[in-house]
Amino acid sequence: MKKLKFANNLIHLILSGEKTSTWRLFDDKSLEIKDKLDFLDSEKEKKFAEAEIIEVREKKLGEIQEQDFEGHEKFENKEEMFKTYKKYYGDKITSNTIVKIIKFKLL
Repeated sequence: MKKLKFANNLIHLILSGEKTSTWRLFDDKSLEIKDKLDFLDSEKEKKFAEAEIIEVREKKLGEIQEQDFEGHEKFENKEEMFKTYKKYYGDKITSNTIVKIIKFKLL
């Protein structure tokens, strides 16, 4: 089963059903609709949920709009969004970086 890691502060949002979408950059897992996933706490590497992908879209990071945030945590502005993703992925993040917008349901 494919695995996705999440920061500890996002786990309660996922388990409560508030977070139903994740954005992945530089996807090396070839994530697709109907894939079953194990969700892991990125710090402890411990599984906290199982999910199924129900939708996948791709977009440039600089073209993200309000509707793309449905089921996803919000950022105060684009600068904060870029800063957050640079923390995860490093300085290779630009407005042309492709984002895989993944909607999921817990199993």
